Amino acid sequence: MSQTVSHKGMRVGDHAETRHSYSPNDIAAFHALAGEPGAAHDSVPEPLIGALFSYLLGVDLPGFGTNYLKQELQFERPAPVGVPLIARVEITRLRPDKHLVDLATTCRDENGTVYCSGRALVLAKDVGA
Repeated sequence: MSQTVSHKGMRVGDHAETRHSYSPNDIAAFHALAGEPGAAHDSVPEPLIGALFSYLLGVDLPGFGTNYLKQELQFERPAPVGVPLIARVEITRLRPDKHLVDLATTCRDENGTVYCSGRALVLAKDVGA
């Protein structure tokens, strides 16, 4: 489920979500690209979880033209390969005077198990009304 909101229509509490499941082949390709072809493939690498947030920020909320300024992520536990992950970004603060948007970020599975939580700060044009 995703709520797409135009830049001028953003409000605290607005959110966007995406679901993605990484296959063993995805994980093997990631490790090969990183120069670690023999690495274990039993959990999703943390950068791939972070990429889900980047996708949401650039495509959904705030959307095209968003500039990532800061990201903090705390990984609670390894995310298993093959499990559908639900990444979510939610606006926690708008600073229209500086064109800044603060967002909470979470990644969980369908049962509510949290794998990662954190926050992001982005620069977006036309923040607020």
